[in-house]
Amino acid sequence: MGYEQPTYELYTYFRSSCSARLRIALNLHDIPYKAVYVHLLKNEQLTDEHRAINPSLSVPVLVVHKSAEDSFAIPQSTAALEYLEENTASNSHYRPLLPKNPELRAVTRTLVAIISADIQPVVNLRVQRGIKELGADPNPLCRQTTEAGFAAYEAVASKVAGAFSVGDDITLADVCLVPAVWSAARFGVNVNKYPTIARVAARMEEEDAVKRAHWRNQPDTPEEFRQP
Repeated sequence: MGYEQPTYELYTYFRSSCSARLRIALNLHDIPYKAVYVHLLKNEQLTDEHRAINPSLSVPVLVVHKSAEDSFAIPQSTAALEYLEENTASNSHYRPLLPKNPELRAVTRTLVAIISADIQPVVNLRVQRGIKELGADPNPLCRQTTEAGFAAYEAVASKVAGAFSVGDDITLADVCLVPAVWSAARFGVNVNKYPTIARVAARMEEEDAVKRAHWRNQPDTPEEFRQP
């Protein structure tokens, strides 16, 4: 017997900014999901079990159960975000995260790529570990890369921003930006140097969907990192 609507599992880690993108988007769409916690510092992403659903050995992974017999995994966050946009529009609580205007859709995807392709590949845990194994401190490179990416994001977003990065509605750009701002704080980046980013991130922090997705508020967040 199949499900009336797909059900979702999200393989996630509390401090993974890519996982946070999916947590925010699922919350915005009001889509319930089962969280499966993968502790990256304990190398749980390197197990054979995890490799079977994500050969890239990372999180997040969004597993979609279309029926009792039909499931598939999406092991890249931006692909999962696009999937939700394309396949959940019939849900009564669906909240579009891409503009209807094709030019603004392209701008949104450009901003997503600045975060996901320019910044994230350098600052992720795998690269940081590799730099440390070479005997160097990864923080300066992570800070420099984030600042360069934020400068590019600011230049693009400042031309189209309203209440959010692209106009007055939340888009996938904002969904990706907020976790990047959380991550940037760890590297000593002063987000106030980027007024559009700072304003939009602060506005996003007011959203209940973002509050529930915050890395300090996850069930797998260690007690010492939890919100007071």
